[in-house]
Amino acid sequence: MAKRLKSATDRAEEKNTRRPNPMDIHVGSRVRLRRMLLGMSQEKLGDQLGLTFQQVQKYEKGINRIGASRLFDLSKTLGVPIDYFYEDAPLSSPGLAEEANEYGEKSSENTVFDFLSTREGLELNKAFVNISDARVRRTIVELVRNLAGEPNKT
Repeated sequence: MAKRLKSATDRAEEKNTRRPNPMDIHVGSRVRLRRMLLGMSQEKLGDQLGLTFQQVQKYEKGINRIGASRLFDLSKTLGVPIDYFYEDAPLSSPGLAEEANEYGEKSSENTVFDFLSTREGLELNKAFVNISDARVRRTIVELVRNLAGEPNKT
């Protein structure tokens, strides 16, 4: 039986159903985290790189891959070394992450990173760091633990 050639429509549909590569998602999330830590909008970052905010958005979501020259420009604009974007990157082979964590759960480091990558996590962290009184910080931590149903660690 002869193989049917894929039409342009078939290829476009197939491309749209593909999931972003985990490394592209990770690098994009690091771009987003750094941009948010600097208090920079997607629009401002795009302006500095000669991109639209939609292009920045696609980079941050891992939908579009970031090329080497663009990654170099991002590192200069965001004030970080290139290896910053690869810190805590997912393991390259499928299944290795699950083997590294025998229960298949997210590590606590990933959970913290995921939380700090959110707007709420970033705002909470920035505000918490600005509290100078150590007793007030401890009280807030205990309050949050109680709200989360965790036992007190005092």
